[in-house]
Amino acid sequence: MKTTRRYTMTTRAEAAERTRMRILDAAVSLADSKLLADILLDDIATEAGVSVQTVLRRFGNRAGLIEAARQHAQARVEEERRTPVGDVDAAVRTVVDHYEERGDGVVLMLAQERTDEAIRAITTGGRALHRTWVTDAFGPYLPEDQESRESLVDLLAVATDVYTWKQLRRDRGLSRTRTEARMNQLVRALLPHAP
Repeated sequence: MKTTRRYTMTTRAEAAERTRMRILDAAVSLADSKLLADILLDDIATEAGVSVQTVLRRFGNRAGLIEAARQHAQARVEEERRTPVGDVDAAVRTVVDHYEERGDGVVLMLAQERTDEAIRAITTGGRALHRTWVTDAFGPYLPEDQESRESLVDLLAVATDVYTWKQLRRDRGLSRTRTEARMNQLVRALLPHAP
């Protein structure tokens, strides 16, 4: 009897977690194409295939859902951006892959950050994540001197920024391959000693 009960509870917990993930994925997906202020709990529930009551039961309120979605999205971004340390080509390829998947949504979020506190928390976290990624990915080529190091990290962050991708890919209309090549050229100009 205990085995059946444990199995049932495990199955319920797994189903609850799958539902939770569907809701978070729906919230993140909608935020890629709509202004956050325009996304209703009804929209998220419909996208996730659940009721609004289920959303509220899982997250308490809209603010709780937005915070959980922010954390969920940040974890996904960290995973998507994982790249071998010191491999310039892989780093640029990784960041361009990321922007191909999420760049338009990021640009949409950046357009909202001055008027929406929740979005500002997301974009501030995104900037910190990007800077950490730059420092980690290009770490072997960064100088020891703190001022020189900060200056180079600033420039590498700009060379691999979503706005750099947007200008090349969306504004200029370059192909994904040419966009990656141009961003790689920028990074290599900053890191002439990288193999």
